[in-house]
Amino acid sequence: MQDLSVTIFQQDLAWQDAPANRAQFERLLPAAAGSALALLPEMFATGFTMEPAACAEGMDGSTVDWLREQAALHGCAIAGSLAIEEGGAFRNRFLFARPDGALEHYDKRHLFRMAGEHHGYVAGSERRVIEWQGWRLCPQVCYDLRFPVWSRNRGDYDALLYVANWPARRREHWRALLVARAIENQAWVIGVNRTGVDGKGIDYAGDSVVIDPWGRVVLDAGSAAGVHRVTLAAATLADCREKFPVHLDADAFCIGATADGV
Repeated sequence: MQDLSVTIFQQDLAWQDAPANRAQFERLLPAAAGSALALLPEMFATGFTMEPAACAEGMDGSTVDWLREQAALHGCAIAGSLAIEEGGAFRNRFLFARPDGALEHYDKRHLFRMAGEHHGYVAGSERRVIEWQGWRLCPQVCYDLRFPVWSRNRGDYDALLYVANWPARRREHWRALLVARAIENQAWVIGVNRTGVDGKGIDYAGDSVVIDPWGRVVLDAGSAAGVHRVTLAAATLADCREKFPVHLDADAFCIGATADGV
């Protein structure tokens, strides 16, 4: 298992303007050259919109095609979430585009009811682990961060990837929960957030971070828009799990069905 180079893009987003956001990231993505993975925020094409009927795209839409093109152009995987329409329903979908054109996805499980996300979108029901460059990556989206059972490491991943539009007013929660997820799961954790003010007047402070399996902050992007590269060290992961094997004493559990069958 080799180290994994990741470039994160903490940026302001044009409100419900996919062409403008694609153009912005297209200008910035050359900075990911040589990285294995480039990470964009949640709903990077529109901002956190609750108007999916007006803003969502299909899986054959312009932004999905753009992701594939950019991954091939820069020779790295590119990931972030989009408002996607599929089968007459809308989903907040994390997309992982590989340079060879292959595409994997995870649908956000926990919908942010305080903004009404559960009224406009359908929740995902399956946790995913994506294998890339010898690493097992578990994608999650924003509000998922508050639900540790869903992200519990069952020995099936090496890094958690959170893409978000996390408001500045709850920035302390963001930081504390990301550190907790790294410590309790003995995994690398990356949290990529946006900056700026969205079309609803909600302020975002950035605060994108990368945290190692010991809970140490390796990268803190601060509050300004920026592009940051970090290396996830395989040796740090192995050292943590070998020297402090708390996973051997973990409680067995399973996620049962709810009333809606999920």
